[in-house]
Amino acid sequence: MTFLLPLYTLWLREIVRFIRQKNRVFGALGQPLIFWLLFGTSFSASFKMGNMGYLEYFFPGVLTMIVLFTAIFSSFSIIEDRKEGFLQAVLVSPTPRLSLVLGKILGGATIATLQALLFLLLAPLLHIPLTFWTFVWSLKCLFLIALSLTAFGFCLAWRMDSIQGFHAMMMLVLLPLWFLSGAFFPSSGLPWILKGVMAINPLTYGLAAVRHLLYLGNPGVSDMPSLGLSLIVIVLWGAIATGVSLVVVKKH
Repeated sequence: MTFLLPLYTLWLREIVRFIRQKNRVFGALGQPLIFWLLFGTSFSASFKMGNMGYLEYFFPGVLTMIVLFTAIFSSFSIIEDRKEGFLQAVLVSPTPRLSLVLGKILGGATIATLQALLFLLLAPLLHIPLTFWTFVWSLKCLFLIALSLTAFGFCLAWRMDSIQGFHAMMMLVLLPLWFLSGAFFPSSGLPWILKGVMAINPLTYGLAAVRHLLYLGNPGVSDMPSLGLSLIVIVLWGAIATGVSLVVVKKH
């Protein structure tokens, strides 16, 4: 109980805080929808990949965008909790450090996955074959990506004292991470240096896994990592980020 109860309490606190901030809920769904419609319709005329239009190609990219931005920005609560004194109270309590880390990470990952779920329901409008099992496995994959990204954000936010500084640093990291993941364009035809960057970008593998699962292993996009490799990279990334998060908390 000394491990599970604090973990559950911190997880629930993240969920309740998010629900009470109505503007945050609207912005988290409205911005990706605008991105999808704006870029999707703008690039549709110049994008050719078999029978796939750009709105359909860009759809998994927007799913990962929702998870990416929501998961990372949920780390803002770490800085807010420190300023309000809540974090210090948790640290001096008997709460295990692992409960603190997992509670915060699971809370942010749950919020990110729930938002992605709402957008995922639009897939049938693009004739993406969203069966029960493709829906379930895609959602599980998005949750794994959200866990990895939230843990990554936790590592970076733990030592930050300013939300403005954290936001500026994250924008320097997030946009290149997302743009060079295959969300906007496939890697085929790109210069070798960009292909190399995409190959070491962990989000490339997260996006590839989502594409594989949405299309039952046949996404119609070439030069993409296999589903098995993609899942291995996601799990390793999440495990490493969570381990680092626990280390930095224990050093406090």
